[in-house]
Amino acid sequence: MKKIFAAFLLLAPLAVHAHKIVHIADGDSLTLQAGRKKLKLRLAGIDAPEMKQAFGLQARQSLYQLCWGKDVQYSAKAIDQFGRTVVTLRCDGIDASRAQVERGMAWAAARSASGSYLKMLETAARNARTGLWSDPHPLAPWRFRHGSATSADAGATCHTGPRGGRYQWINGRKIYGC
Repeated sequence: MKKIFAAFLLLAPLAVHAHKIVHIADGDSLTLQAGRKKLKLRLAGIDAPEMKQAFGLQARQSLYQLCWGKDVQYSAKAIDQFGRTVVTLRCDGIDASRAQVERGMAWAAARSASGSYLKMLETAARNARTGLWSDPHPLAPWRFRHGSATSADAGATCHTGPRGGRYQWINGRKIYGC
């Protein structure tokens, strides 16, 4: 009887964290069933292509393969402007954000807490031409959301700052001197 009770005590905390994925919206957004509640989640530190964008479907399929039917644990970081909980998500012990970047299915967010580590993984995926990096001119999702037709068009727009300096946005960074 003591062994059964001890086994229950060891397994009880695991049951609290065993969650089920009920929907995967795209390569960085999903819905999790936590008890009776459904939580909309956004993976922290990455930005994946939108569904109507090149590699959008592949990024979603990648996240599906990583997390669907797996033991899922998460750690909440924040709430985004759309009411989604921004999380670090582990599917069967694998960090989903890291795996998406390694597979070339997402950009590393420039301003995340683990940004430099994810940026290194992104650079490795770029150099290996993995996933979306097989496209010579991939369009960043933040550009796609703002209506840029191609990455070349997005980088070609030159702006003038308040002090007269000229700059353009390339891969989410302000580059001076255009």
